[in-house]
Amino acid sequence: MSTAATAPDLTLPLLGGRHHFLLRRLHSLTGILFGGYVIVHLIVNATLVQGGVGADNIYQMQVNKIHALPFLWVIEWTFIYIPIIFHTIYGLYITFTAQPNVVRYPYEKNIFYGFQRLTALVIVVFLIFHVLGMKGAFGHTLQFQDKDAAFSAARHVNSSWIVAYIVYPLGVLCSCYHLANGFWTAGITWGLTVSAGAQRRWGWVCAILFVITLASGTIALAWLLAHPHLAPLGVALNRTA
Repeated sequence: MSTAATAPDLTLPLLGGRHHFLLRRLHSLTGILFGGYVIVHLIVNATLVQGGVGADNIYQMQVNKIHALPFLWVIEWTFIYIPIIFHTIYGLYITFTAQPNVVRYPYEKNIFYGFQRLTALVIVVFLIFHVLGMKGAFGHTLQFQDKDAAFSAARHVNSSWIVAYIVYPLGVLCSCYHLANGFWTAGITWGLTVSAGAQRRWGWVCAILFVITLASGTIALAWLLAHPHLAPLGVALNRTA
């Protein structure tokens, strides 16, 4: 990966004034926190392919472990919702106040930065649909049921061809890119990859992370698309009895 520097966003210090440095670090930290959650989320979803019936369903077992955590709502708000809300708000400010110069300076890292801002906009829309849909805000068909995880996930994804073949493929792809490139940028932000060699080596690690997360998301999505008429857990248990 090239180590060409990205042109600075000269308008950014306008938000927060002398607190801009702190806000920028907080933006990076919340991205790392939520990024860690996304990695776990995608890997857990990939366990759908391992199958199993009833209590032996591997994906259902992972979901049960998560929902059995004490003070789950505190954990969700502390490490997921609050970080992503701040990261999104400040990230949108960065996106709309930055001065894009990809056409004028078509360096590799500048192009990556442009895609980072573009994928951010896609992810905002995707997250609103994904989270609210899974919470039941858009109807029962899209609602996730932790007691019948695989069935409700398959019903959600296969609710329409737009959701199945546009919303989720695009959302997963943009999320994996934004995650990997964001982690690469975080290395510079926190002073961990100062030299060109360190940035190049960290770039390869982030590229591998992109492949792993995209593969996990693709595996899960492919499995769900291959099982559009998955039986509810109770029905599946009766069939095997």
